[in-house]
Amino acid sequence: VQLQASGGGLVQAGGSLRLSCAASGVSLADYAIGWFRQAPGKDHEVISCISHNGVYTDYVGSLKGRSTISRDNAKNTVFLQLNSLEPEDTASYYCAAHHLYSDCMKSEAEYWGQGTLVTVSS
Repeated sequence: VQLQASGGGLVQAGGSLRLSCAASGVSLADYAIGWFRQAPGKDHEVISCISHNGVYTDYVGSLKGRSTISRDNAKNTVFLQLNSLEPEDTASYYCAAHHLYSDCMKSEAEYWGQGTLVTVSS
């Protein structure tokens, strides 16, 4: 089982990125998916969660209002659109799979993906 986040890169302040979380060996449709990030020297923080079928979403923190989570279960992929990026958004971004949507914002997860680095220049 592997989750892989991708889509990160270097972007100027005010720019946008679309991150993807793709899975192999597991059907993401069986899981609620959360996006997290961890900046250098800081604790990891939750950004957003989406329910198994995509009906429910939730956002927290400084990216609320600047991010949109979505999923395409047919493609076994979850997305995180990031807009109006700021240098403070520089971090490694991770996705995680949870059996229950109610647990989606917790760091304890069934599976964690490898992160993708987002760097925002001023």
